[in-house]
Amino acid sequence: MHRFIDGEDRMQQTLLPNSLEDYVGEENPVRVIEVFIDELDLIALGFSGMTPAATGRPAYHPSTLLKIYLYGYLNRLQSSRRLEREARRNIELMWLVGRLAPDFKTIADFRKDNGAAIRAACAQFVVLCRQLGLFTRAVVAIDGSKFKAVNNRDKNYTVAKVTGRMEQVDASIARYLRALDRADREESDVAEAKSGRLKEKIAGLRRQMQALKVMEQTVQDAPDQQVSLTDPDARSMATSGKGTATVGYNVQTAVDAEYHLIVAHEVTNQGHDRSHLAPMALKAQEATGCEQITALADRGYFSGDQVLSCEGTGVAPVVPKPLTSSGTKRGFFPAGLHLRRRARPLHLPGGGKTHAYPQLGSLNFGAFGASDARVWPAHVPVFGSVGNIPHEAEIGAFRGKLISNLCWYPSGPRYRRIVPRDR
Repeated sequence: MHRFIDGEDRMQQTLLPNSLEDYVGEENPVRVIEVFIDELDLIALGFSGMTPAATGRPAYHPSTLLKIYLYGYLNRLQSSRRLEREARRNIELMWLVGRLAPDFKTIADFRKDNGAAIRAACAQFVVLCRQLGLFTRAVVAIDGSKFKAVNNRDKNYTVAKVTGRMEQVDASIARYLRALDRADREESDVAEAKSGRLKEKIAGLRRQMQALKVMEQTVQDAPDQQVSLTDPDARSMATSGKGTATVGYNVQTAVDAEYHLIVAHEVTNQGHDRSHLAPMALKAQEATGCEQITALADRGYFSGDQVLSCEGTGVAPVVPKPLTSSGTKRGFFPAGLHLRRRARPLHLPGGGKTHAYPQLGSLNFGAFGASDARVWPAHVPVFGSVGNIPHEAEIGAFRGKLISNLCWYPSGPRYRRIVPRDR
């Protein structure tokens, strides 16, 4: 006995062959997809092709194509060609669509022609989650993701890009002119042939310069001074890496903090997140059906106007302030650092050490360096907080009311969890 687990002989025949139903478990997610789509009113949602034509080749039912699309979404299969291959070899997908295998063009056209209807179907899923009571905690996290568009970086123009390319063309023309002068001083057939090639290159660069001048005017006339040739709506956006800007879209997403379900999303072409806090929070509030909602976001969303826009709407934004001051890099204390009254010596950031005098109360070190803190005189007047953020006073008042309605408790060695206080 060889003591290995043996597999079945692929040529073995059975009296009662297995069906696809035997290969799909009772708790498989594809069963949820089938039940959800079968209960949708696809005509009311706006799907095209619900009424088949009387003549011609029969078409695939929109529910079949929608099942393939949602299956690919849940399993990270965005390509229509990959979905075509999966429909021919994936047992789950065979069970879901009844062994139908549309070609990639049919899947791509369905996704292109029914974009609004697919979004309406996703909205129905959010309504279903709300009816099941999955959004009772009313806490959402908002963040943005950069998605690359079908537009090469060389086909995207900004003022800086056009200026840089014009400088490169000027430098190339000057280099070729110097080479042409050297070739003209030489008397040979090789030099004459080289001179002809250089003249052709110079003529091509001058045509390129004329095209860049036309593009420069086009960019100047654009509303946001940016032009994309292949995908006109795509915009150049900075990413975390230096020199790795991508041409694409900024997709804003609001996710439920408890079950990690996407409750709202929006596709924008703005490279920053500062103007999306209030709109996304209000969309999440409408989708979840909660009157009071807590919106968590990183400091890239911090904007005085956006925070104040949430006041009175039932949205409690929890966003850290951005670190806009460069004083700490120059040896100064941050503008928001205060010293409370203490009788013992107080150790300060940067290695400084001083005593907090009772008569000084709360001190702000935004205007003093570390060397000044070591010999702090007793007669130094009290300094208030140095404000460098618009609407800082109003934001501070709103923050005070927000903290009084939130309960903070530790949930790990480094993280804190924020939940609304029970009323």
